Amino acid sequence: MGEHLTQAQKEQLEAELAELEGPRRAEVVQAIATARSFGDLSENFEYHSAKNEQGLLERRIAILRDRIDNAVLIDEDAAAASRVVAVGSKVQIEDEHGEQMEVEISSVGGVSPDSPLGAALLGAKPGDSVEVAAPRGSWTARIVSIGR
Repeated sequence: MGEHLTQAQKEQLEAELAELEGPRRAEVVQAIATARSFGDLSENFEYHSAKNEQGLLERRIAILRDRIDNAVLIDEDAAAASRVVAVGSKVQIEDEHGEQMEVEISSVGGVSPDSPLGAALLGAKPGDSVEVAAPRGSWTARIVSIGR
């Protein structure tokens, strides 16, 4: 099954992919060509470094392409109407000590829905308290509010 993304999150991944496939790929190809002109490739650090960077770049491109191709777009109107925490929700939570924080459930620059906190919050409603099974010990989060 694919990763659940909002339209904005999918567009963010597509923008990164376009940057990597265009300007970044061209820079790496140029760096390889420049390094190759230095001569003997067996002891050419610049060449091996550029080839390594090319490998990492192509791997990131493949990962992004896979995430985009297999993305499951979220019906954001339905998610907002459900009044429960879903991917794309901005959630105001409070811990046992009364400290509040806002988190966004997102696999693109937020709290991953697969993380202990994200998994605990999914499906919860304002007023609910959820147990977060974190690596350094469980704690309770109370959902104060949910937004988009």
